[in-house]
Amino acid sequence: MSEINQAPIGVFDSGVGGLTVAREIMRNLPNEEIVYFGDTARVPYGSKSKETVLRYARQIERFLRTQNVKAIVIACNTASAMALEELTAEIDIPIIGVIEPGARVAAGTTKNKRVGVIATAATIGSETYTRCLKQLDPEIEVLDKACPLLCPLVEEGWLKDPVTDEVIHRYLESLLQQDIDTLILGCTHYPLLRSNMQKAVGKEVTLVNPAYETAVELGRLLEKEGIANQGNREGKPCHSFFVSDAEQRFNDFANTILPLDVTSTKQINIEEY
Repeated sequence: MSEINQAPIGVFDSGVGGLTVAREIMRNLPNEEIVYFGDTARVPYGSKSKETVLRYARQIERFLRTQNVKAIVIACNTASAMALEELTAEIDIPIIGVIEPGARVAAGTTKNKRVGVIATAATIGSETYTRCLKQLDPEIEVLDKACPLLCPLVEEGWLKDPVTDEVIHRYLESLLQQDIDTLILGCTHYPLLRSNMQKAVGKEVTLVNPAYETAVELGRLLEKEGIANQGNREGKPCHSFFVSDAEQRFNDFANTILPLDVTSTKQINIEEY
């Protein structure tokens, strides 16, 4: 197996939400190593302009390249919407976002062609999910809703709090009144609220988790490019974690959702890249 096959996957997000994508990669591609970067000093991205998010994404891409990654996953819906197209044209290694994999599954799932999307204001404003779904099936009607309060609630750890359930109910009420049968969780924080969401929408609505679909898509891409790690290494994969601020808080959060113990996260100055 060549050196590139054993190289890690770069995964980045505006903060901790992308850990849901990292978790799915660990579960579905257990031979792959991950270098994760969470931009915890500059979170959230959802309220920032495209120019700012693109500048951030380019800095992070340059940092990840110093870690000799063989592919990059933009584990952030906002950055996927605002930076994926430009980065794809600029770099020479495979790069994927989280929007297209989720949209493809939603398009194949919906029966009544009414798909709901919940995400940050920036992702909704970009209309990337709408364009992607319409390309897949022009008959699909996309009903979207910005849900800016959900990310802070997740990062506070209020996953089982009645306040969170009330906020979810208020956000989703208008979508349910429009008879959606499929709902895309269009922010990487939202899979952590999956059970709350399912309770709010009922059994009739199918939830689509782009974090899982992105891991599956990544596996296909690595095989297609001939750079998948077939597992001929000694010991388990050694994952690395970096943040731009508050490494202990990141560690504490990561240890609540990842299938491993995160004990050492390194803080870096991302503005240097």
